[in-house]
This record gives sequence, structure tokens and C-alpha cells, in this order.
Amino acid sequence: MTLNEALKQRKALGDAKMRAYNTKHSAGDNQFGASLGDIRALAKKTRADHPLALSLWKTGNVDAQFLATLLMQPKKLSAKELDRLVRSISFVRVADWLIAYVVRQHPDKEALRRDWMAPDDRSAARAGWDLTAERVAKNPEGIDLSALLARIESELADADPQVQWTMNNTLLAVGIHFSKHSKQAIAIGEQLGIERDYPASKGCISPFAPIAINDLVSRKG
Repeated sequence: MTLNEALKQRKALGDAKMRAYNTKHSAGDNQFGASLGDIRALAKKTRADHPLALSLWKTGNVDAQFLATLLMQPKKLSAKELDRLVRSISFVRVADWLIAYVVRQHPDKEALRRDWMAPDDRSAARAGWDLTAERVAKNPEGIDLSALLARIESELADADPQVQWTMNNTLLAVGIHFSKHSKQAIAIGEQLGIERDYPASKGCISPFAPIAINDLVSRKG
């Protein structure tokens, strides 16, 4: 598939309601408004195509960038290339797809995580904290959890809202997976009140730390 063919297909799948939704969440005008399900379906048909993915990304088009995250081959990206991709993001939902499908699969993600934990860029910070939450949950060796909680307590309230989300997820990861830190993580969440009023859908767990930690710890039994 060529770049023009991919863009033409994205445009044909565009929907006014999806464009309005994306715009409401700061996507900008460079978009067609294709549904995420349609984007996934096209990616299945196209399969991995790294050169096409990079071309799609460079367009800056939201739909093209969503598709690009599914076609990229993380191991073909250098750490510098991935860093540039992360810092070029303008729409948070694209950021989360890039993190999920590319950043978390990259062989240099640990070095990047450390760099992104002290960034001057909110997209890099969002990615860095996401990787830290993953490390805490899956491979916490070498991470000073007490120091991490102290940093979260100090920085969470004033962080950019996009960074707050993954920083708060790190707080949840510590409280859920390490019982000796649960009370402190809950106390931090209660004190700062981040996501206290989040409109969680029925059947979903609130991201407010005191609720989420207590709920998920009880499920672990």
C-alpha cells in the first residue's frame, strides 16, 4: 500500500462525530475522523510496513498516525528516532497508542524511561511515567519505591494533566503491587485528590488512588 492509498482509505472512513470528539480532546484539524476499529481493521489488512508507517507519521494527520503505530516495527527505530516521534505528538490518544504499540516494545525503553523522567516535554514525560508504572508492576528491581512515592507526592499536583495520568498510574502500581507501600500511596492519593471526581463508567474502576488501590488489592485476595 502506498501513502496516498492509505490516506485515501482513511479519508473515506471519516466520520463527523468522530472528528468532533477528537477536536474536543485537542486533536486539531489535521484528521479525517475514522473510528479506531476501522483503523485496526486496515492495519490487519496492511500488516507491518515500517517505511509506510514513518511516511504516515510525518503527515501529522491523526488518523495516519494512529495507523502508523500499528504498522511500525519498534526494533527498526533507533532510540533517537523514537524520542523524536514521542516528542512530536500533539494528540494524547495518539500518544497512548504509540506508547502501547511501539514504546513498550522498544529494546532501549529502559534508557529512554530514565531520560523521559526528567523531561522538558509533556509527551516524553507521559511516556516516561507510563514505562515506570510498567516497571513497578512487572520488574521493580532497582527502583527505590520510597523515593518514587516522594517524587509523586511532590510533583503530581502541579504536573501537566497529560502527565498526571501516567504519574497517577505509577502511584496505583506501587500501592497495588507492594502492600507495605499501600497505605502511603492511598494517603498521597487522598491528600492530592487527583482523579477524585473522575466520571468512571459503570463496571469500571475509578483511577482515584484510594478507590483503585483498595479495590484491586481486595481482588488479588
